[in-house]
Amino acid sequence: MNPNIMNGAESLLRTFVASGIDICFANPGTSEMHFVSALDRAPGMRAVLGLFEGVVTGAADGYARMAGKPAVTLLHLGPGLANGLANLHNARKGEVPVINVVGDHATAHRAYDAPLTADVSAFARPVSHWLVSTRDASTAAADGARAVQAARAAPGQIATLILPADAAWSPAERPAPPLPVQGPVPVSHEALAQAAEALRAGSAALLLRHAAARGKGLLAAGRIAAATGARLFCDTFAPRLERGAGRVALERVPYRPEPALAMLDGVKTLILVGGQPPIAFFAYPDQPSQLTPQGCTPLVLSHPHEDGTAALEALADLIGARGPARLAARGGFDLPADGGLDPAAIAAIVGHHLPEGAVVIDESVTGSFAHHRFLDGAAPHDVINLTGGAIGDGLPMATGAAVACPDRKVICMQADGSAMYTLQALWTQARYGLDVVTVIYANRSYKVLVEELKAVGAATTSPTALDMFDITRPHLDWVKLAAGMGVEGVRVETTRALSEALKSAVTARGPRLIEAVY
Repeated sequence: MNPNIMNGAESLLRTFVASGIDICFANPGTSEMHFVSALDRAPGMRAVLGLFEGVVTGAADGYARMAGKPAVTLLHLGPGLANGLANLHNARKGEVPVINVVGDHATAHRAYDAPLTADVSAFARPVSHWLVSTRDASTAAADGARAVQAARAAPGQIATLILPADAAWSPAERPAPPLPVQGPVPVSHEALAQAAEALRAGSAALLLRHAAARGKGLLAAGRIAAATGARLFCDTFAPRLERGAGRVALERVPYRPEPALAMLDGVKTLILVGGQPPIAFFAYPDQPSQLTPQGCTPLVLSHPHEDGTAALEALADLIGARGPARLAARGGFDLPADGGLDPAAIAAIVGHHLPEGAVVIDESVTGSFAHHRFLDGAAPHDVINLTGGAIGDGLPMATGAAVACPDRKVICMQADGSAMYTLQALWTQARYGLDVVTVIYANRSYKVLVEELKAVGAATTSPTALDMFDITRPHLDWVKLAAGMGVEGVRVETTRALSEALKSAVTARGPRLIEAVY
């Protein structure tokens, strides 16, 4: 093929760039070689290599949450997509925009059932809101424009484009122009009136998600709370929050039914802004799945595709909530005395040293449930959480967030067990000099599963069962693992050592890892 003639892959890449998409997280194979080659002829698209597809899809998740727009992932055939499915599941549950380009065999080659032949559509469908297989090179660009349009539809969707190798290498005429994007739509007057009535009646609360938990939406919710006494909540695993001093604090709905119901006790109306009523992560014997207490009525102010921020501002005006919101004060915690580490001490030390404008990725799992409040008084920052429960998204999301926000320090609070799912993200951080500090919560077990064993009524003292949650013999050596990926690391076992290591890490540039053993 003449390299001077535009092919389907180049027309697709140029379409993405014309539509404002400029990052591609990639783990390519043979079927994607023409897409890779086209990167040299499509200025404006940056490619970032991940050594495992779960890193690629998780990085796209973290990037989109902080950039407010999708990245492209480049994945190799059905098995490559399958390796990335868990973190696409997390992105789908977080309603995060992602565009997947999945290579496939050339059309004529599929009939031979080669070793990597798979039903790519079947793999993609459960995690995709929009799914198209490009027919040939002449439609690649138009399909790409539609993929961007689908991904950017409010509040955010997963768009998967399957690109056969011959559709990538065959001649194509030109890129496609950007398509209009459906942004958030206004809420109804009826929804506003019902929410206002509930607030005036008292014993109401608001549960905030998406843009409503940030910026103007969060401030409007704070004004409403100050005027009415309404409580303000967020999901256990909200996709993105603005937190810290000078911002409106939100109560985090607990992970398990009993404490969640206790927290919501006394709330007569739970006003939903961009989300759904709280539900239990799992079913537990003799406990409810729905976490709205008896006598509490959920009321929708805005659905996820609606403009929750504008709805909160309009609601504040409707009830006359024009006074200032109550904002979190700086501090509220002290550095712990020198001694051994535990999750509370780690959270307090992170809160103390957190630089202003930091992005915190929280996949500490059991480490963070009881210590959400510790960051209320820290410097202003953003938090992004594991939204879909598929562990192994923390390190990749930190990688993507650092690409999206190169001028902001990224702090990844990461459990050791789930870190092992995608530790290759450290290599990507090292390769691209990403400014990420990873704090490994090294309790050397799947502690959440030890707790779940009791919660579901299957408690046992059997060493056979408990051995399934133990990740010693041998101990994971995170300092050596990080060094093997090109990241400087240090192990700490006391509060003083952690404080000193974190203070040093946040004032330096580039990736660092701290293994906090407790």
